[in-house]
Formats: sequence, structure tokens, C-alpha cells
Amino acid sequence: MHITQLNRECLLHLFSFLDKNSRKNLAKTCHKLLEVFQDPLLWSLLNFHSPVELKKDNFLLGPALKYLSICWYSERVKVCNIEDWMKNSFQKDFCKRHENTVSDFLLDVCNRCPNLLSLTLSGCGHITDDCILQLLKNCPNLKSLKLENCVRITDHTLQAVTLHGASLQTLHVDFCRNVTQAGLERVREKCPSVILRAERSASMIPDSKPEKKLMLEKASRKSVQL
Repeated sequence: MHITQLNRECLLHLFSFLDKNSRKNLAKTCHKLLEVFQDPLLWSLLNFHSPVELKKDNFLLGPALKYLSICWYSERVKVCNIEDWMKNSFQKDFCKRHENTVSDFLLDVCNRCPNLLSLTLSGCGHITDDCILQLLKNCPNLKSLKLENCVRITDHTLQAVTLHGASLQTLHVDFCRNVTQAGLERVREKCPSVILRAERSASMIPDSKPEKKLMLEKASRKSVQL
């Protein structure tokens, strides 16, 4: 039996086991498989592990998307989560080239994926409070929001959760150094039913601590002299 003789349900099940590239390649072989590739039911879950993946045309965004994960674990990407004064020229260039990649993608999600239930962002150093605010407004069914090492996230995101996260059940803001204890307490007070986790966040040195920056600069110069 040829694969195209399978019914639509079987083909969707087969496609579900393939990664995005394999789905796209299979869809190029015939019109019937292209229609399966374009079926919204196939795209309820999306995982990304590189900025380059967000710019490919091997996936579809639409109302069927329920679960989205964008997690950068590359050693290179970690440079986006440290302060600019600590980066060398190569690192600064890398961050600049990818500065709007995730934000632009998430704004597209806001416009096209209103039924999103779960969002996980890890190592996305350029994501801003405004971006999360727009997601909360445009995805009212969002139940799980997990942010890890997203260094531009501040108490403004926590405030947005209290105002627009009516459906939210789980909130993680782990290793987000610009989140404060006061902001976390405000969430606990206004949203007592939300499962809140903030590993290390409020105990980390925020970007607004100039004395810490000065201390590290002095230490760096001293190590160079030695």
C-alpha cells in the first residue's frame, strides 16, 4: 500500500511523529500530503531550540496552537542574558542580530494563536514586559506561563499577570534577575490560586544596581593586570 492510500486520520497520525523538517519534506512530494501538512490539527504543539528555527517555513501558526516552547540552551545564546558591558564585540553582534527575532515571532503568535494554553520561554534575553503583556491580552485562555532566564522581564510582567491573567494557573519566573520580592508578593496577594515559582529571581542582583556593576568592572580590570 502506498502512503497516499491512507486516510486523512492515519496520515495525520503519521505526521505527528515527525519533526518539522521531515513534515515539510514529506509535504513536498504530493498535493495530498501537502494538505495534511497544512491541516491545523497537526500544529497544536510547537517547540523551538534555535533562533534560526523561528524563521523557517516548516511549520504553521494558527488558532489550533495550544502549546508553545522557545528554549535556547546553546552556549552562544547565553551571552544574550548578560549585561552589554560584559560582552565582547562578537557577542554584542550576535545579540544584535537576534534582538527582535523572538519578540517579532511572539507578536505574530498574539495575532494568530488566540487559543494558546501554555507558553515556555527559556534563555530569551530580549523578551520584554510589553511582549508578555500583549500575549496575556490576546491569549485569554493562557493557563501556564513559564519564563526562565529572561533578563528583561520585570515587575511590569507580574503586574500584567494580575490584570490580564484571569485564566492563568501556573507562573514561573525563574532566574529573572529584574523581578523583585515585592512584585512576587503582589502576585501572591492578588492571584492566590496561581501556582507561583520564582527560583533565584528576587535574590539575584538586578541590572539597576550600579554599585555591583562598578565592583565587577574593578574586579575585571584587576584580573587583567594580574
